[in-house]
Amino acid sequence: MPSPLPLPALHASHSGNWLSAADGKTEAASKGDAIMAAADTPVLLLNAPLVANRLGYPDLSGLDLLELFAFVHPARFCVPTPRGLASALGLEEPANDEAVPEFLQSAVGALAKACEDPEWFERAGAWSSLQSLERLRWPWAQVIKPHVARPNTAERWLFSALPEWEEAGERGAPRQVELPSGDVLAKLDELTGEAAEKREGQRSYADDAAKIFAPRDVREIPHVALAQAGTGIGKTLGYLAPSSLWAERSGGTVWVSTFTKNLQRQLRTESRRAWPVKRPDGTPPVVVRKGRENYLCLLNLEDALQGGFAGRPAILAQLVARWTSFTRDGDMIGGDLPGWLGTLFRKRGIAALTDQRGECIYAGCPHYRKCFIERAARDSAQADLVIANHALVMVNAARGRDHAQRPTRIIFDEGHHVFEAADSTFAATLSGQEAIELRRWIVGPERKNRGRRRGLSARLADVASYDEEGGEAIEQACENAAALPAEGWLQRLHENTASGAIEMLLSAVRTVTYARDETGQEAGYGIETEASGLPGEVIEAATNAAEALASIRTPLMRLGARLEAIMADPPDWLDGQGRARIEGARFSLAWRVDLLGAWESLLVRLGGPADPEYVDWLAVDRSDAREFDVAINRRWLDPMKPFAKSVLEPAHGVMLTSATLTDRIGSDAGDPWESAIGRSGAAHIESQPLLTAADSPFDYKARAEVLIVTDVKKGDLPGLAGAYARLIEASEGGVLGLFTAIRRMRAVHGRIADRLAREGLPLYAQHVDPIDTGTLVDIFRDDPRASLLGTDALRDGVDVPGRSLRCVVLEAVPWPRPDILHKARRAANGGSAHDDRIIRARIAQAFGRLIRNKDDAGHFVVLSAAFPSRLLTAFPDGTQVRRLTLEEALERVSSGLIGEESTEPVQSTGSLDDNIPDSWE
Repeated sequence: MPSPLPLPALHASHSGNWLSAADGKTEAASKGDAIMAAADTPVLLLNAPLVANRLGYPDLSGLDLLELFAFVHPARFCVPTPRGLASALGLEEPANDEAVPEFLQSAVGALAKACEDPEWFERAGAWSSLQSLERLRWPWAQVIKPHVARPNTAERWLFSALPEWEEAGERGAPRQVELPSGDVLAKLDELTGEAAEKREGQRSYADDAAKIFAPRDVREIPHVALAQAGTGIGKTLGYLAPSSLWAERSGGTVWVSTFTKNLQRQLRTESRRAWPVKRPDGTPPVVVRKGRENYLCLLNLEDALQGGFAGRPAILAQLVARWTSFTRDGDMIGGDLPGWLGTLFRKRGIAALTDQRGECIYAGCPHYRKCFIERAARDSAQADLVIANHALVMVNAARGRDHAQRPTRIIFDEGHHVFEAADSTFAATLSGQEAIELRRWIVGPERKNRGRRRGLSARLADVASYDEEGGEAIEQACENAAALPAEGWLQRLHENTASGAIEMLLSAVRTVTYARDETGQEAGYGIETEASGLPGEVIEAATNAAEALASIRTPLMRLGARLEAIMADPPDWLDGQGRARIEGARFSLAWRVDLLGAWESLLVRLGGPADPEYVDWLAVDRSDAREFDVAINRRWLDPMKPFAKSVLEPAHGVMLTSATLTDRIGSDAGDPWESAIGRSGAAHIESQPLLTAADSPFDYKARAEVLIVTDVKKGDLPGLAGAYARLIEASEGGVLGLFTAIRRMRAVHGRIADRLAREGLPLYAQHVDPIDTGTLVDIFRDDPRASLLGTDALRDGVDVPGRSLRCVVLEAVPWPRPDILHKARRAANGGSAHDDRIIRARIAQAFGRLIRNKDDAGHFVVLSAAFPSRLLTAFPDGTQVRRLTLEEALERVSSGLIGEESTEPVQSTGSLDDNIPDSWE
C-alpha cells in the first residue's frame, strides 16, 4: 500500500460531506464548512464539478484526482468514482463515504509512486509537460514535481515525436467471390471457439448474412437483407464471420455502421477475434472511422498550447497534449480520451480542439503528415473492416472524395436507427448558426486575435496569385458573403436592426413564428409554424435571400472549375502537398455549393404550392429561456428515398440488422415486416430483400416480468418521485429510470437523491450531474448499488449486463411529440397506427436494456395506468405482464419474484385502445 500524501481532502455526496485533515483525521462537515475549507486552501477532490454541484458552489476548485490521473496515465480508462479510481490504481475500495477522504490521500500516494517507477509506461514527455503546467500554475504541479525525474536527454517536442502516415497505392476492386455455407459456418466456429456451444440461431443468422456478399446480378440493384436478431443471438460474430471471410478472399472492404459509440467500442473488441491488431506490414486491418469533429486537430492543439487558450482551458490543452502522445487514433469523442476530462474544465475546450467548423487547411497544415483524421481516412481505404456510424456512411456514399471511400458492402447494425440517421443526413436547414459558419469558412473569422488564417483567400493564396480567374472568383465570393449573418446577428434580430439579406429573412421568420405560436409554451421551449400561407414580407425576404445565396454559389462554382483545371494541368510549383490541399479544397467547395443549392431550393418554394415529397416549417430554437437559433427546415416526408438512391443503389450488398427491426404487432394484425421494409429503403429499389429473423434464446417468462403500476396518478410529481425512490430501495439499486421529459426527471432526482444516498444507494442523472452520458453509464455499470435516470439517449445502445441493471422503470408511455414533421408523417402513414409503431419500437428498445445475457433477470416497471393493451406486443413472447398497485409491485421487486403467481397476468391482447393520453408529451 503506497504511503498517503499529507494533504487535506474533501468528499461530498447526497448523503453528506466529509473533511479530512492533512494528518488523516476525518470529520463530517456542513456544506458551508466544506466550502470554506476548500476556499481556504487547495484540498483533494474527486471530480470537482460534481463536488461543486453537490455543494451548490460552482466556483469550487482544488486538487482534483482526475486531473492528476489524466497526467500520470493519459489514454487509460478509469471510472471517475472512488470505487473506479481504486480499481484503476489497484487499491482497496473505500468502505463508505466517510472513508473517501482518507482514500484520496492514499490515491495521491499511489499516483506519485507510479511516477517514480522506472517502468512508468507514460514517462515520455511528462517532465516537459509538467514544466509547462507549472508555468500555468496548475495546482498539482508543485505536489507532483518532486516525483517526476528530469530525463537525462532532452525530450522531443510533441509534434516532432508523432509518427507520420504514409501514402499507399489505391486498393484494387474486390474480386467477385461466393461464400459457401460450410465455409461461413466453419469461420463462425473459429471465431466463437471450437469448445463453444453451437447456437442454431447464430449459425442461421451468419448463413443469411453471407448472402449480401454474393456477386451483384444487375447494376443499381444490390443484395439487401433485413435480419432481426434477438438479444443473445450473438449477431456481432454472426456477421463478422462472413465479413472476414469475404474480405480475405476478395481483397475488399466491409463497412459496419452503428448508431452508438458504445457499439463501436464493442465491435473493435470483437473484431480482434477475426483480425490481428496489425498486419505484418504494420497497417491496421480494422479501422474505426468517425466524422472529422470527433478527432483532435493538431493545428488547433498547437494554437492552444501557444497562447490560444488561457487559464483553466490552457491546462486542459496540456493534458490533451499528454494524451496525444499515447492515444490509439486521436479520437476525442468516445475514443480513449477519458469522457470526463472535458467536463473538468469546459465542454467547449474539447470542441475547440477538434475540427468542428470544417476549417481544415489540409496540406497547408504543418502537421498534415501526422494528422489523425488523414491517417484514419487512408487506413480505412486499405482496411478489411471499417467501423463507422450511420451518418458518416451516408455522407461518404453520397459525397465520397474518391470511390475508395464509398462503401459497397455495408452492414447497418442498430438498423432500426437508419431511418432517423437518413432523416438528419438528407435534411436541409437554413439557420443563423449554419449561415454564420459558412461566412466564417469563406471570409475567415471576424476576430483575428488568434493569428490563425482560415478564410478562402488565405487558404488559396497561391492559387489566386497564379490563376487570375480563380483569384477573381475568390474575391467575388468573399465580397458576396457579406449577405450572410455576421457576429451579433441574433442580438440584431431582437433589436429589429437586421443587416444583410439572410439576416432580414431570419428576422421575418422569427416574427411570423412568434405571431403564429399557439402552444402557449413557457420560455425555454422551441416554437415552430408551418411554412404555408406566409405573409408577403417573408416571401419577399426569401426571394432576396435566394438571390444573395446564388451570388455566393456562382463564384464558388467558378472557383471549383478553376481548381479542377489546375489539377488537370498542374504548374511546376505544385508539389504533392499542394495537390492534396487543392483536392481537399475542391471537396469542401463541392459540398458547400450543394448546401447553397439546397438552401436556394428551399427558399424558392416558400409561398408556392406544397411539395408532397417534403415537409417545410419555420422554427425559433430556444433552451433554458434563451433563444439560440432561427431556422427554415426541410425534411423528406420519406427520407428513405434519397437513402435508397445514394446508399443502396451504388452498393453491391447491404444488411440492416437489429434486435427490434420488425414491428411486433401481434399474429393477427398484419405483416410485421411491412414497417421494416418501409424504413429500410428497400421499397424504393427493384430488389426483393431477404427477410430473416432469429429469436432470442433467453427464457423471458422465467427471467423477466413487466409490471404496470396502476395507482400513480398522472401529473402527481410527489407520487412519481416517491414511486421511483421506493422502487430503487426495493431493488437495492441497479435501476435504470427512463423519462419522457427532462423537467420531470430533474424534479424527481432533486426530490429523492439525498434520501437514497443516506441508504447507500447513489443516484445519478443526465442533465443534472456534470458528467457526459458515456461516463454516467460507466459509473452505473461499475456499481451494482447505483441507479441512473435519463431520457432517450439511455433507451437504447446501453449495454449493462449483470446485477448492475436489474430493474428498468419507465415513467410514462413514450408517445411521440406531435411536432409538424411528426404530424405530416403520421397523416401519410396510417394515423394512430404510425404512432403505435413508434411507441412499440421505443418500448422494445427500453425493455432490451434489461436482459443482456442468459443469467440476467429483472423487472420492467411502467408507472402509468394508461398503457394500451395493443402496445403489449412490444414485449418478447412469453413475457408475463401484470397490472397491479405500487405496493404489489414493490413486493415483487424486493423479493425478486418473477413468473410466480400473485396476481392475474394481463393478456397480451385486449380492448384498452381508448387509453390514449389526454395530451401528448
